[in-house]
Amino acid sequence: MKNTLGNTPDAPAPGRTTGAGRLLITVYGIFAISATARAGFQIATAFNDAPVAYLLSAFAAVVYIVATISLARPGHKSAVTATTAICIELAGVLVVGLLSVFDAQAFPHATVWSMFGQGYGYVPLVLPLVGLWWLYRHRAAAAK
Repeated sequence: MKNTLGNTPDAPAPGRTTGAGRLLITVYGIFAISATARAGFQIATAFNDAPVAYLLSAFAAVVYIVATISLARPGHKSAVTATTAICIELAGVLVVGLLSVFDAQAFPHATVWSMFGQGYGYVPLVLPLVGLWWLYRHRAAAAK
């Protein structure tokens, strides 16, 4: 017997890769592409100007790529990988954000995470919080 949503009562709840999860994966994908392009351009054209900032941008790109892929894949291992990547992302945003506020000379050129992601509308600060919330909300489905 089907319920009002057209599902059988014992059908599994939608996973983390459906509905709003697709939007989250898309945003992570956009950040993966933009951070990779930015870091690649910075490293190729002006690496000696600010190597730490540009390497941080490259590190952020790798974190966004790992988060995107692991969010898009089903299963417990992917959920753990996504959680780890997003926790690293959050730590990076907070540490780089604080350092760029209190020691601006340490970051003469901006990174994705500088000033808590100010150059990206503070999305880098909010995105890991949303990602962790989404993973927490779908933790039971990932354990199956």
